Amino acid sequence: MLFNRINLFRQEKGLTRKELAEMVSVNPQTIGYLERGDYRPTVELALKLAEALGATVEMLFALEPFPSLVNQLANKVTEETKNDKK
Repeated sequence: MLFNRINLFRQEKGLTRKELAEMVSVNPQTIGYLERGDYRPTVELALKLAEALGATVEMLFALEPFPSLVNQLANKVTEETKNDKK
């Protein structure tokens, strides 16, 4: 299975599925399929998506599930708190 963060990056950029689809020359439904994990992009499409979203391919796609952003932020805060106490 291929995991992705297309939706997260798309929303951060304030783009609709239709707008992103136009940027990478695909049908808006394709963006929906990609975001849900129902479709695997070609290398060309993955590169176009990364460029359109201002990210690297590795930031958008992974073979393992991405760690929860909430957990990552909580761990960062805990780490910063520990460093502040030193």
